[in-house]
Amino acid sequence: MTAAPSLRDPATPLWWGTIVLRWVTLAFALAAVVVHHGEYVRPWLAWSAFGAMVVWTCATTVAYMRPLGRTTWFVVLDVALTCAIMLTSPATLSQAQYDQIAPLVTTVWAAVPPLVAGVRCGAVGGVSAGLVMALCTGIARLDVNLDVARDGVLLTASGLLLGITATTARRSQAALARAMRTEAATAERERLARSIHDSVLQVLARVRRRGSDLGGEAAELARLAGEQEIALRALVSTEPSCHADDDTADLRSALRLLATSRVQVAAPASEVPMPAQAVSELVAVVKETLSNVDKHAGPSARAWVLLEDLGEEVVLTVRDDGPGIPAGRLDQAAAEGHLGVATSVRGRVAELGGTSLLDTTPGEGTEWEFRVSRPKAGRKAR
Repeated sequence: MTAAPSLRDPATPLWWGTIVLRWVTLAFALAAVVVHHGEYVRPWLAWSAFGAMVVWTCATTVAYMRPLGRTTWFVVLDVALTCAIMLTSPATLSQAQYDQIAPLVTTVWAAVPPLVAGVRCGAVGGVSAGLVMALCTGIARLDVNLDVARDGVLLTASGLLLGITATTARRSQAALARAMRTEAATAERERLARSIHDSVLQVLARVRRRGSDLGGEAAELARLAGEQEIALRALVSTEPSCHADDDTADLRSALRLLATSRVQVAAPASEVPMPAQAVSELVAVVKETLSNVDKHAGPSARAWVLLEDLGEEVVLTVRDDGPGIPAGRLDQAAAEGHLGVATSVRGRVAELGGTSLLDTTPGEGTEWEFRVSRPKAGRKAR
């Protein structure tokens, strides 16, 4: 199968942007230290703080250049260390500088961590880091005034905006990756379908026609060939049912594989996504029901499987034209230890939080109706 090309992290340009911005703001911090050198109470502490900023800028540059270094714990350390350097300002700045609202030791260099947190952890991470930086700014300023409030708004807003941007980019990347995988799978399936149609399906169709004409034992072979032809056509025409990225599967595709010459499957034209485990259990329920049709309704009985997608729930109906189930037969079977219906059918549906309804009348066939609620589609996406 042709593999879909791998895609890089869509937030990579944002990471590089934070690296460049950190170096630009570091240069601004250097200019601020040089200009206010003579006004500091402890100039050596100001230069020490700047030295720590240089070292940490180099460390974050090396880390954020590679995907392996862009971890959550490192971003948290980035926020914590920036706050620690900022909180040296009360021991560095003089009262005159506070009166003049001189810049803190870190100046605009402290604005980068909320951006990094937004890129790594989304809007929640960016806003949280911005609030932490705003709180530390108020502590370092020894006051809460209009300037502190303005800085807090800018810090949280910048973290929020970059967080939304990064999250949107990653969701778009995931959608693109799913589309590319689906396209690759569809192309491979079409290639296999053409190959099988030109060889295996034609042979099975010929065996079915010739066996039906000859009759006798050949007719039985024709019937088996016809069933295999139907199953193979359903297999090559059915889209992949599993989505490994979110652990869901397409119930419609899984049920279509159960179609035979005696079993007809009707389903919506579009996918019916559900958790993979639920799809597996529902398919097992239908298989058990069809198995009971083979055992108790005879080889000539036909069955119909209907799948309905009602949005909040799916409805599965399995009906046959057999002789039906006599009254009390299921209770008698359970008392005798035959728990196929109780466990393999009703038990599975009950574990999924669904309901099972049996409608049967002797001589008029049997109809099962299974209703299972679907998870809220938007809950996980949010």
